[in-house]
Amino acid sequence: MRQNNTSGEGKGALVPEELKGWNWGAFFLTWIWGIGNSTYIALLMFIPLVNMILPFVLGAKGNEWAWKNRSWRSVEHFQATQRKWRNVSFVIFLVVVPLLFVGIMSMAMSMLKGEAYDLSVREVKSDQYVLQIVGNNPKPSYFVSGQISSNGSEGSANLSYSLKGDLGEVDIFVLAHQLNNKWKLDEVLAIENSTNKEIKVVTKPIE
Repeated sequence: MRQNNTSGEGKGALVPEELKGWNWGAFFLTWIWGIGNSTYIALLMFIPLVNMILPFVLGAKGNEWAWKNRSWRSVEHFQATQRKWRNVSFVIFLVVVPLLFVGIMSMAMSMLKGEAYDLSVREVKSDQYVLQIVGNNPKPSYFVSGQISSNGSEGSANLSYSLKGDLGEVDIFVLAHQLNNKWKLDEVLAIENSTNKEIKVVTKPIE
């Protein structure tokens, strides 16, 4: 029975009051939600700048547009379906996306923590001036920033990370190059956090 059910009747369809509210599925899933709910205005997400505003428009107007654009068995059927969209969007953005981010960051870290990084850590942890600042059992931070470029057997690295012991912490800056598949350190600089004191752990000889 579709008595008093105006869904799918287009712009002139009367939207029940209980359906007027925010739609999380439309907000998070945008064009995917739009296709599933016959609300094709959501495809504007592929237009630059528009895609910055549209999620908020879909969140606010999604229920209304979905009710008008697609036929539903009842208000209850509509609400149940939108709850499923909401739940899927929450799972994706609260679980899947963070896991993907962690995975990507881990891959990036593993790429940066190569031979040049290992060489620099050994040098820094054996430098007596650095050890006077950081103390015993110094450990490098998990996070490494910078970049490594490689072209066959040659390459270069520009890295930074921190080293912390039981007395203090220093920031490490590394320049290195690869020649014939072998990495060599050009410069390793340690800067004490509290005083900004610089310690040149490795300095490239003047040629």
